[in-house]
Amino acid sequence: MNPYRVLPIFTPEKVEEYRNRNFYELSPHIYALADEAYRSLRDQDKDQCILITGESGAGKTEASKLVMSYVAAVCGKGQEVNKVKEQLLQSNPVLEAFGNAKTVRNDNSSRFGKYMDIEFDFKGDPLGGVISNYLLEKSRVVKQPRGERNFHIFYQLLSGASDDTLKKLKLDRDFSKYNYLSLDSAVVNGLDDAANFRTVKNAMQIVGFMEDEVQSVLELVAAVLKLGDIEFKPESRCNGTDESRIKDKNDLKEMCELLGIEQSVLERAFSYRTVEARLEKVSTTLNVAQAYYARDALAKNLYSRLFSWLVTRINESIKAQTKARHKVMGVLDIYGFEIFEDGDNSFEQFIINYCNEKLQQIFIELTLREEQEEYVREGIEWTNIEYFNNAIICDLIENHQNGILAMLDEECLRPGTVTDETFLDKLNTICAEHQHFESRLSKNSKFLTDHSLPHNCFRIQHYAGKVLYRVEGFVDKNNDLLYRDLSQAMYKANHSLIKQLFPEGNPAKVNLKRPPTAGFQFRASVGTLMKNLQTKNPNYIRCIKPNDKKASHIFTDSLVCHQVRYLGLMENVRVRRAGYAFRQAYEPCLERYKMLCKRTWPHWRGPAREGVEVLMADLPVPAEEFSFGRSKIFIRNPRTLFFLEERRRQCLQDLATLIQKIYRGWKCRSHFLLLKKSQIVVAAWYRRYAQEKKYQKIKSATTVVQSYTRGWQARKLLRELKYQKRCEEAVTTISAFWHGTQVRREYRKFFRANAGKKIYDFTIQRIMQKYFLGLKSTMPSMSPIDKSWPARPYRFLDGVHRELPRIFHLWRCKKYRSQFTEEKKAVYEEKLEASEIFKDKKALYPSSVSQPFKGDYLEISKNPKYQKLNSAVDEKVLLADVVNKINRANGKGTARIFLLTKKSVVLADQKTGQVKASVPLPDLASVSVSTQSDGFFALRLKEGSASAVKGDFLLSSEHLIEIITKLHRTGATAADSEQLNVDISDEFLVQFKHDKVCVKFIQGAPKNGNSVSCKRKNNRLLEVSVPTTA
Repeated sequence: MNPYRVLPIFTPEKVEEYRNRNFYELSPHIYALADEAYRSLRDQDKDQCILITGESGAGKTEASKLVMSYVAAVCGKGQEVNKVKEQLLQSNPVLEAFGNAKTVRNDNSSRFGKYMDIEFDFKGDPLGGVISNYLLEKSRVVKQPRGERNFHIFYQLLSGASDDTLKKLKLDRDFSKYNYLSLDSAVVNGLDDAANFRTVKNAMQIVGFMEDEVQSVLELVAAVLKLGDIEFKPESRCNGTDESRIKDKNDLKEMCELLGIEQSVLERAFSYRTVEARLEKVSTTLNVAQAYYARDALAKNLYSRLFSWLVTRINESIKAQTKARHKVMGVLDIYGFEIFEDGDNSFEQFIINYCNEKLQQIFIELTLREEQEEYVREGIEWTNIEYFNNAIICDLIENHQNGILAMLDEECLRPGTVTDETFLDKLNTICAEHQHFESRLSKNSKFLTDHSLPHNCFRIQHYAGKVLYRVEGFVDKNNDLLYRDLSQAMYKANHSLIKQLFPEGNPAKVNLKRPPTAGFQFRASVGTLMKNLQTKNPNYIRCIKPNDKKASHIFTDSLVCHQVRYLGLMENVRVRRAGYAFRQAYEPCLERYKMLCKRTWPHWRGPAREGVEVLMADLPVPAEEFSFGRSKIFIRNPRTLFFLEERRRQCLQDLATLIQKIYRGWKCRSHFLLLKKSQIVVAAWYRRYAQEKKYQKIKSATTVVQSYTRGWQARKLLRELKYQKRCEEAVTTISAFWHGTQVRREYRKFFRANAGKKIYDFTIQRIMQKYFLGLKSTMPSMSPIDKSWPARPYRFLDGVHRELPRIFHLWRCKKYRSQFTEEKKAVYEEKLEASEIFKDKKALYPSSVSQPFKGDYLEISKNPKYQKLNSAVDEKVLLADVVNKINRANGKGTARIFLLTKKSVVLADQKTGQVKASVPLPDLASVSVSTQSDGFFALRLKEGSASAVKGDFLLSSEHLIEIITKLHRTGATAADSEQLNVDISDEFLVQFKHDKVCVKFIQGAPKNGNSVSCKRKNNRLLEVSVPTTA
């Protein structure tokens, strides 16, 4: 019974309490039934199914989750097993988010049927599972009854997704902006949509969804919301017919961007419908009503196919990887029986109630009818118990000829005008006489008046009570048509998931055959489900709703009694009380309990029934507690079964002890024999080792004695040989001394005459050798400017001491020059030429020695500012620098760009790059500079040349030494010019047009700090003040 609140009866402690306990041993509990089903599957190798039934809101979904959580808690452990269990459990939040919704009877109502087969190995560890879904209520996507809301995922997405995610999906958090979302129940007490969204995303990750797959699913959900906001307006055509047009194309554009569809393709699909016959195509326009129908049909199909894809994707992740035979436990959680009091029961409620009729029928077949027939078949004394068999109601709905579903399919396929009213007329014609069918027309034909039965409705007497169905929408919902234009438009999408959901849109695979109706598909799937359930051992959980207010502590007696009555629980209890709790065929019963009797253990040679009779007679069980049927034994009380199981457990323990004893004895004997065999081998190897060690010791001692003997003999022989040698050496020495004495006597007079010269030559030779060897370690460095040299040790080495430094310096300079590259050589040549021109002549020269000559200071070829100037100069630029051109009038300088090429000197404006003057090198007569540390220089032009019209140039530069040097070198290398003269003087004349001006350099303290200043004294004199250097 649904308590409508959380109770402390589903804790881990309760799991351990009911684990491996007999079914009737503790108080009734879902865990007790789950444990019984799991142990029957694991120990007796019987496939199980757990059928959870009841009204909507009775707690079926929660019961199925409790069953799965219990099985996950009691089965084995391990990394792979835990992964499978986690995936099986986490599939529930995903399917609930996409398949559950808030209804007036239940805040988390399953709007689809779910059957999960959990597969186990021989140890009882889960290997995987397979989920089957039945009839998602897709009409809820486009329309919800008052007080209800759409599927949870829409609200979870808008509430829980991050702002970035919503921006990518082009969504807003405001529910009121979407036509498919009802606003009166958008927020449900007790449901945190934002937290549930995070749970769903985490569950999808655990189940195995990739990031791009999750994003694709959310894009499709967003597209469904956007689809509901597309509205249409009528537009008249020239032929007088109306045609639909989209009002605001912004939502259509955003939806097309999400799905990767061309906007024009989908817009046309909403405006036209193409009907294909065998040889021709007919295209018709859609009016506004038809356009809205097409839009809603696309939304329903898109969401329904997305849900089916989710189930298939989950099955791929949780399916068992091995192909061996598995044990299976099925858990059925399907929508409950639904009756809306206001008569707003439609096609969905009709299908749901039909499924519940089939489940009630299988319950009757497997419990009430099958059990009573088994007692009669086995010859057990039995008083029949009456019950209501709903097979007549199932036949009314599913009969292939006169059933309601068959007539609905026939009406949908009939040519001509087909409406819900024609379908109701057909029902009145065929089913009017059926005792469980009522309509206004059938009532009137029997001269009865029932004002509670409208003209467009019919009533069926279900096992749970009478239900009034409104036929409006039956034909359309059963047809479930999606225009081919929309399918083809969806197939053209670039979205990775859309093509999989609409395979019939492929133009290459056009199928003109009409697709099966929704009723036909559901009837076939329910038939498959019933066949599957009948192959397994059933376990039932009947969920009862205590009240219609979804509140705790309220118990409505009439409602509960009604549910107990129509569920057949009273008849089931009476059958169980009057019947037998356990029955089993003789062969498996004898095989299971034969160890309880010495006459049947270990093998019984006679018939199985006689063996069971001998077994039961040997046990202290009263005769009234069991009965013998034709092929089975029946046990009345569960306590008897518990007694047999307990005795069997004890016997198994005794047998296990016996097996352990025999095994331990065998193991000990085997170990002893192995030790004995090993001892013999070890002893043999040890004796061999000991003899080898003894032999090696004797051999070593013998070798030592032999070595000492040989050593003594060798030493003796050595002493004799040494003595003989000393004698021979003594004779030789004496002879040598005697001959030496005679020779010295003979040559003494010659030696005294030449000894002094030989000693002198030898001494000189040794001194020279020592001098040169000393130079080897005291040589100066390889630097050409290093003038050090070791001091001479003797005066007679003066000539050598003077010549060697010169030779070493020449060799050292040659080695130093060989290291120069051509560029470095040119730099040093310029520096050498600058030294020849300015050394000891100009005070600025010493400071320029350490500064390298860069040449192009402006990087004129790379700088885009001087691109125009660079293109104006044809030759290679040897030097580019900024100089100051001195004005004769006031002595102030104007910045100019100074360019030196192989043929000319160019002066250009610094800002604009415009060439102001170009002087060929042959027109230069000389260059005048001062002896001071200033940067002034005058370019003296030859009289009569073309460049001399404007006069000489008086310039100032920070790189004076480099400019004059490069001018001098360039003038010297030019073939058509004479060598440029450099005049160094503190006073020189400069020709300015027609006048000559004297430029005079003086030392002093200028006003502008340490800078050089130029000042005009008169028309003939410019005075340059150079600061005094310290």
